[in-house]
Amino acid sequence: MGLISIGINKVVVLALSNGIWADGSDFVTPRTALVKWASTWSNKHYQVYVNGRFAGATVDSEQRQLLVQVPNLPERAVRIEVFAVDAGEADIDFGYELSTSDCQSGRIRISLLRGQNLPAGSTAMIYSDNGTGEVDYDSSVNVWPIEIWPAWQEKAGFGMSRFGLSDFGYDGAAATGFGLGNFGRGEFGFDADSLEWVSRPYDIGTYKFGVKIVDAEGNASSGSETGEISVVPSAVPAQGAEVDSFDKESNRLILNILQ
Repeated sequence: MGLISIGINKVVVLALSNGIWADGSDFVTPRTALVKWASTWSNKHYQVYVNGRFAGATVDSEQRQLLVQVPNLPERAVRIEVFAVDAGEADIDFGYELSTSDCQSGRIRISLLRGQNLPAGSTAMIYSDNGTGEVDYDSSVNVWPIEIWPAWQEKAGFGMSRFGLSDFGYDGAAATGFGLGNFGRGEFGFDADSLEWVSRPYDIGTYKFGVKIVDAEGNASSGSETGEISVVPSAVPAQGAEVDSFDKESNRLILNILQ
């Protein structure tokens, strides 16, 4: 059934205090927050996502709060979302349904099919233009390597068992196989899983990326490039404000801006 967003309200996120100073002020625990919510559901579990990434799930249908880890980026707002799910799907990561959340936090997601035609020992090299409009394949800074076959068992082949320990002989004992992984998006059978890379947070701008496959001997394929990707980061968190008053009947909150 997937993520259910209706029926959940009154979501509150609290920074946890790590202690109290002698003057009574507190200091918070970095990267940790307590998320609370109300729900009209009585038979659902709940999942919390931070910037589009799965952060945790409740253990039963009565739980209405969860501790999550948040990025230590004080200059950017953090997007926290709560969803209801069926009990049998509580541990399934549905982050792929929230791909727009990564864009809102200034991140870029690139996926590529991990086909069996890619050689053993190869690496996918992801290059960025760093906002210049031209991907620099000679750069040693804006490049990120992804190992395609971190375990030799994942590579399929003609033979069985460990005969030859080469492309020809891998038995694919740990390969994705029929109907799993990225099934439906790639080829039939073993070519059914994908690799995914998520970038660091980028500033506002337009970016391009290129991908090259480099084998164990250093031979590189030609570059495959994305189109232009526009990035609009999240708004800067509010600072220098304090609560003046709150009218519960009218649901009106008044803030004071500190100078």
